[in-house]
Amino acid sequence: MKSIFLKPGKEESLKRFHPWVFSGAIHHMSEEPEEGEIVSVYTHKNEYIATGHFQIGSIMVRVLSFEKEAIDQDFYERKLTIALDVRRRIGIIGNNNNTYRLVHGEGDNLPGLVIDVYGHTAVMQAHSVGMHKDRKILASALKNVMGDEVHNIFYKSETTLPYKADLGQENGFLLGNDTEDIAIENGLKFHVDWLKGQKTGFFVDQRDNRSLLEHYSKGRKVLNMFCYTGGFSFYAMRGGAEIVHSVDSSQKAIDLTKANVTLNFPDDNRHEAFAEDAFKYLEKMSQPYDLIILDPPAFAKHKDALRNALKGYTRLNKKAFEKIQPGGILFTFSCSQAVNKDQFRTAVFTAAASAGRKVRILHQLHQPADHPINIYHPEGEYLKGLVLYVE
Repeated sequence: MKSIFLKPGKEESLKRFHPWVFSGAIHHMSEEPEEGEIVSVYTHKNEYIATGHFQIGSIMVRVLSFEKEAIDQDFYERKLTIALDVRRRIGIIGNNNNTYRLVHGEGDNLPGLVIDVYGHTAVMQAHSVGMHKDRKILASALKNVMGDEVHNIFYKSETTLPYKADLGQENGFLLGNDTEDIAIENGLKFHVDWLKGQKTGFFVDQRDNRSLLEHYSKGRKVLNMFCYTGGFSFYAMRGGAEIVHSVDSSQKAIDLTKANVTLNFPDDNRHEAFAEDAFKYLEKMSQPYDLIILDPPAFAKHKDALRNALKGYTRLNKKAFEKIQPGGILFTFSCSQAVNKDQFRTAVFTAAASAGRKVRILHQLHQPADHPINIYHPEGEYLKGLVLYVE
């Protein structure tokens, strides 16, 4: 195994179990590793400190273990067993819910790996070259751990790996080939497009926030912006909304939203869906809404885009504040990891002040328990949300 040696003092974050080694912390290497290769990390005094996947870029090592141990199928089986046990202990898995995140990268001590489970299908996504190279070992380990709970493992990493790595990666089944795409979340059914959809096919991270929205929906006129597959929409319908309108710029997303609404509420005329740009829809809309959901895609995927992202959040929320009815409720979110809670909150407050509305915070929202945050890796807290009462 090739070795990486740190500059003096650069081991301190690793001693606090932070799972990343940045390029600027590296003094030298025993020899240049291949991208995705397992490497050992040592202090400048030649003291072992960690083992992880090597990758070219700002984050050069993603730590898998702080102990000297082999990174093999047995290792992955132990980690996956722990992850599954956590989900069982927190009560997420059951007949009423067969949709959950099994592995959340650093939050489950497997940086670079995401696994979402939809019924009998697990969708695996690699965000590092090392996890991509270990995909077949991971699939075998996953099947051993999950047994008959998983019949299919679909690998979906075409858009999540560094393009410069030139891996020739393709999406496809590592186990099984069943395309049955209906899963259950809190008793509601939905189609999952893991073949071509965004992320792993559904935004599992909004489950708890969708449940909260359901309790605020009775008798309200609801607008679900950036609806994707309509998750918030059919929760609003079950909650007794008077009308629900879903908006997304993608016609394919709108088609899937309609299919999901029909799956749960056939022949229900309370719902309409529109394929249109969110800003344009908000600008011209004449329909009075008293519950609006703003759940846009990440405006900032890296820190260089932060300034423009904050302007975008301010502009979007300002328009919603201007349009929402008095006594209305706004659910507003940011899934941009580069935007922290305080920055997002400031952007929303700036929007409220600019719109001249009186606003109260009812809830501060975040990602659910199956998207855990490693206490040593605060960067893992990416989803921020506010529920606001607008006078």
